[in-house]
Amino acid sequence: MKVASSDGESIKAAINWIKSIASDPEVGHIYEGTVVKVMEFGAFVNFFGAKDGLVHISQLASARVQKTGDVVKEGDKVKVKLLGFDDRGKTRLSMKAVDQTTGEDLEAKGKTEAAPAAE
Repeated sequence: MKVASSDGESIKAAINWIKSIASDPEVGHIYEGTVVKVMEFGAFVNFFGAKDGLVHISQLASARVQKTGDVVKEGDKVKVKLLGFDDRGKTRLSMKAVDQTTGEDLEAKGKTEAAPAAE
């Protein structure tokens, strides 16, 4: 398959759209998404084509969050890590596992820093 455009952003958008149709999101991967709904218990984020998932209030930030609206609002662009699926097939996401500026996986970074150096 080939995708062509004079605009680099359009190419990226087209490729992401095609991938969202032809594949499933992968556990452990980081995605960029948009907050589509804010609730007391967390925020729903559209992160993979038409796929939405829940970022529970406990997964919004590393510090305790009193109100979801203190951290995100509808329309915000956020980076999320796919944690997995609950027993009902609902998608579980985390924002606190991802550096919101760089998109770096903070959980993976913490594991590598905590690992002792081999001698």
